[in-house]
Amino acid sequence: MDAMKPLRLNFAAFAIMSAVFPFCAPAWSQSSQASKTTLAASQRDGSHDFDFLIGNWKAHVRRLPDRLNGSNAWIEYDGISNHKKILDSDANFEEFDVRNAEKNLRIKAQTLRLYNPESHQWSIYLLDVDRGTLSLPPVVGKFNGNRGEFYDQEDWKGRAIFVRYVWLNLSPKSARMEQSFSPDGGKTWEVNWICELSR
Repeated sequence: MDAMKPLRLNFAAFAIMSAVFPFCAPAWSQSSQASKTTLAASQRDGSHDFDFLIGNWKAHVRRLPDRLNGSNAWIEYDGISNHKKILDSDANFEEFDVRNAEKNLRIKAQTLRLYNPESHQWSIYLLDVDRGTLSLPPVVGKFNGNRGEFYDQEDWKGRAIFVRYVWLNLSPKSARMEQSFSPDGGKTWEVNWICELSR
């Protein structure tokens, strides 16, 4: 949401991400290429994992603007989160618009989600159509049942941090998304964004 700032993944981050998603590591020999092919074949098809989101939702957001400082000052917003498939593909696009009337605050966001059938992973990009920017790198990950986890590394106020999205498919009328930051390589996580969807 408003938290993401682009940054380049370094080699340490790549090693950590490869440990989390080992099938992303490059193949260095024919035998490792064969293992990679076997592993990819055994991976489940996750291309429809975000289908539960398609359609229009009411959104209630709790946002922690002062992050990684022990703050408990949350701000709440209400609005809409609308999702649609793109050109009859697995990709989907979100239009998000929430407000806090008391503080006269508004968060307007767009999200693009793309599925890679070879890696069996989703890449999630935040778009700022007002500024004409696309967040890079995306958060990348997959679902296990009704829970999806997605990660990237970013710079937050001069600190290298890990970012995690967690998507929960709770029911046909309920879903939840959380964003967390980790300043210590994933040992601890601080939740700073909770979006509850209902319809």
